[in-house]
Amino acid sequence: MNISFRHLLSADQVTQEDIQAICKKASFFHHNTSSSIFDLARGKILASLFFEPSTRTRFAFEAAMQKLGGNIITLESGASSSTKKGETLSDTGRIMSGYCDIAVIRHPQKNSATEFAKHATIPVINAGDGSNQHPSQSLLDIYTINHFHHRLDELSIGIIGDLKFSRTVKSLVQLLAFYKRHTFYLISHPSLKMNTETVAWLKKCGHQVIETKSLQDTLPLLDIAYMTRVQEERFDTKESYDAVKNHYRLERAHLTHAKPTLTILHPLPRIAEIAEDVDTHTSAKYFDQAQFGLYIRMALISEMLGLEI
Repeated sequence: MNISFRHLLSADQVTQEDIQAICKKASFFHHNTSSSIFDLARGKILASLFFEPSTRTRFAFEAAMQKLGGNIITLESGASSSTKKGETLSDTGRIMSGYCDIAVIRHPQKNSATEFAKHATIPVINAGDGSNQHPSQSLLDIYTINHFHHRLDELSIGIIGDLKFSRTVKSLVQLLAFYKRHTFYLISHPSLKMNTETVAWLKKCGHQVIETKSLQDTLPLLDIAYMTRVQEERFDTKESYDAVKNHYRLERAHLTHAKPTLTILHPLPRIAEIAEDVDTHTSAKYFDQAQFGLYIRMALISEMLGLEI
């Protein structure tokens, strides 16, 4: 393999060389979508195990495996698995290793993917474990940023919304930290701020970090505006969620003084944090971002299964 990891459980496993190898292969798939090469995974099976709702991640992985010529077995919402009877995730991982060649798992509990992979003899990809990590999303975010900006150094990056619970944010900043001299604008409600340890670590890595509550004042400074959804499922009470859910909303009128090269990203789904009139703005790239997720997942599957082009 051209990558350093067997399981992809956290962004902190990924090296800069891994990013380069995965993005290079994703670019090949991106620009060769009708190639007959997409028979690489014939005879291989991917287990798609989703104990939490998903649209983009689940279907991107399933479509990726099918485009590579492989097959899928799937579990939706965990409703039909023996975990409902009390089976442990580590036992489920051991069992699934006999039925498939690679597994993707999303689960609401932190470190659930690690528990699943404990006794697995097949590669395991974490597709989101609670508010912890979402490493494949961070890889597609990096690919998207590089696609539109042709660089991964010296960017002005606004991260807006849920900086406390967002697993996509946690994974993305870990990968962006590899590159040089970013300015991170952390824009959030005070109750959803990024944890102080991560802020200190980004500064130690040589990046400037500015925490602010003002989206409109910061927008003209940004190369990238990374919007996030405030996740109701991470709150203990509806009242605490309601207090912050509509704190930030990006509308087309806000972009009047934005840089012409601004890229607006969002891991999706959006609720109310991006108005629909932004969708047709030249800066809106979140639907491209979702599409690029297919190519990154094709690259990950082929690399983790050791499939050569």
